[in-house]
Amino acid sequence: MSNRRQFVLKSLIGALGLSSSAFSCESTPEADSDNKREFKGPVILTTWNHQETNAIALNVLKENGSVLDAVESAIRKVEADPNDSSVGYGGRPDREGVVSLDACIMNKAGEAGSVCFVRDIMHPITVARMVMEKTPHVILAGQGAKQFALENGMKARNLLTDASINSYKEWLKKSEYKTIINIENHDTIGLLAIDESQDMAGGCSTSGMAYKYHGRVGDSPIIGAGLYVDNEIGSATATGVGEMVLRTLGSFLVVELMRGGLDPYQACKEAVHRIVNKYDCKDTQVGYVALNKYGEAGAYSIHPGFIYTCSTPHKNEVLKSESYFK
Repeated sequence: MSNRRQFVLKSLIGALGLSSSAFSCESTPEADSDNKREFKGPVILTTWNHQETNAIALNVLKENGSVLDAVESAIRKVEADPNDSSVGYGGRPDREGVVSLDACIMNKAGEAGSVCFVRDIMHPITVARMVMEKTPHVILAGQGAKQFALENGMKARNLLTDASINSYKEWLKKSEYKTIINIENHDTIGLLAIDESQDMAGGCSTSGMAYKYHGRVGDSPIIGAGLYVDNEIGSATATGVGEMVLRTLGSFLVVELMRGGLDPYQACKEAVHRIVNKYDCKDTQVGYVALNKYGEAGAYSIHPGFIYTCSTPHKNEVLKSESYFK
């Protein structure tokens, strides 16, 4: 991380009263049942290392913004980062050299919006929110999603960077497509939030698998697969190989498992087991994070290496997920 980015992070943390000292908002099977009913929010939970992102979301809540505003604002920051090669601007292209983006968002009422295979629009999370709030639909795709974005004031721009172009040219030398575990140590940005009123929202944004088939859509924009929010129970989001998440509707499954009484850690673990019990996963990574109504968080993945960020107004911590394979 550059000195500038370190300064920005420290400034955000300081402004919010955050601390980087050790803590854990993880739920575990051993959690004291008497404490499970105590609300631990507000909480921001993200896939991978997103301390700066979480600080942005918490600041929106601090300034009396809605939990949905917090989700959108934080994810927009990641989408605009040219150094993030798997989300938004600077995302790696497909095998045709085209950057296509997917995103979805859900609010506390269970309403949802989504866009998939949208090109030339930096902030698909904002377009997804507009789909939710301005149309009777849930999903817009491809050229239709782009047209809708332009009609609602968004600007078209080239999403390729010099780095992504150079990576694509290097890939063309062999044109091999492999789902290498944790190849970038991040991909999809999935963000779950709960505010002081215990209202929840979530969002998910990605440029998808690098060098995918042109037109491929993964789990990220699919409600119930890449993201699911139920304000009465909790929320969940996924990262990794989307095809596995799609086949099991993983995020919906995690929330339903919490509805049945499991805590977030247990629910994520069971959802991972549903995958590994049906499919060959020796070269496939999937990670889930979940947040319940009481602000308890949990995560689980197929392979080691998945990390996630859990933040409150007092703490901001990157945690290592437990995994099926050790």
